[in-house]
Amino acid sequence: GGSMHMFAKDKKFYGGHGIGAGQVPLGTGIACAHKYREDGGHCTANMGDGAVNQGQVYESFNMAALWKLPVVYVIENNRYGMGLIGGFCHLYIGQEAVAVGIQHALSDKDSVITGYRDHGHMLVCGMDPRNVMAELTGRASGYSKGKGGSMHMFAKDKKFYGGHGIVAGQVPLGTGIAFAHKYREDGGLCTAYMGDGAVNQGQVYESFNMAALWKLPVVYVIENNRYGMGTSQARASAGQKLCERGAAYGIPGEQVDGMDVTAVHAKAQEVVAYVREGNGPFILEAMTYRYRGHSMSDPAKYRKKEELQEYREQRDPIEQLRAKILDKKLADADALKAMDKKVRDIVN
Repeated sequence: GGSMHMFAKDKKFYGGHGIGAGQVPLGTGIACAHKYREDGGHCTANMGDGAVNQGQVYESFNMAALWKLPVVYVIENNRYGMGLIGGFCHLYIGQEAVAVGIQHALSDKDSVITGYRDHGHMLVCGMDPRNVMAELTGRASGYSKGKGGSMHMFAKDKKFYGGHGIVAGQVPLGTGIAFAHKYREDGGLCTAYMGDGAVNQGQVYESFNMAALWKLPVVYVIENNRYGMGTSQARASAGQKLCERGAAYGIPGEQVDGMDVTAVHAKAQEVVAYVREGNGPFILEAMTYRYRGHSMSDPAKYRKKEELQEYREQRDPIEQLRAKILDKKLADADALKAMDKKVRDIVN
């Protein structure tokens, strides 16, 4: 085999591959085996910068993303419609591309923290859908013993630190987690998600100041779904590019199409690399849209039906990705139907 082709099955080292990016689909297959066997393992697939443009990488990411996007939708849509979720519940349907795209750019060294619209983030972090559903339905087998509900789930082994019910309350906590990564020199970073409504809270700017002063490894992700509760972001926030809110602290920021999972993933890779190199914090604003009201009790009468219909029919993140996969012939319609069935089997 020589330099490029060495293997050690007992060490779970599967090569050594001489074809540019050839290891990526193989690594994706190994990860699929871990998931199928439910052995708790994961696969780390290394590649060089030159491999990133290879078609196999694009194919592997798209298929992995298409697996995770519907899991979020089916769990929320089915159980929400059946009335099985008690207490406050803020659905993530429509915004799935943000968490999926960003999570695929992170490593297992990295931490995640978010607000109360948290189901998508916890699922893409690898938390067990059954235990997530158990928590949503108030069962003792849930991640918080059935006592935290929708807004307060944690999984330390997955480095998922909530689920927080106070608007923007997670932002200083995420900044503190980033400080811990820097202090421990473990190479990790923290991704701290917030909504557009949270950006006007004072603790956000205290966090920006500290993160910039100490060059903390934190990615602040603003999920701009256009509405803070029932108020349009255009009416509530002065200055419409929320990613520029860190300018006074020297924190760079950019917007990305949060309805396109491939665009989110590509931009997240750039941002994560920037932060991991020791440059300090970055603000990524994902322009997205929520299909449901602010919470289950919100009829969302403050927006027009035509607006919602336009997003569902023309910009839906799952349907956009399906169309890309079929167009690129990465899979056929029967394979996608089989994937949908597997997702529904997991949820059911």
